Amino acid sequence: MFCRDAHSLKEKRQIVSSIKEKLRHKFNISIIESDYQDLWQKIQLAVTMVSNSKVITEKVFAQIEDFIFSNYPIQLINVDKQYL
Repeated sequence: MFCRDAHSLKEKRQIVSSIKEKLRHKFNISIIESDYQDLWQKIQLAVTMVSNSKVITEKVFAQIEDFIFSNYPIQLINVDKQYL
């Protein structure tokens, strides 16, 4: 993801922290910042959830994406989903 409104690492970390906290509480998922910790406009998040239905998982991931992009000034660069 690309955060055009972050002008420093401190601003980016505040945004990432807010995203992680809200998503954990709203969707009951595990989430980490998995890369680009030292770049102030790039964000890579890894989200993990457990479900017995791929359909439910896809629905929740779509809701997560919608939530992020409707509440934060972030542009999507790439989404990589893996189902086990």
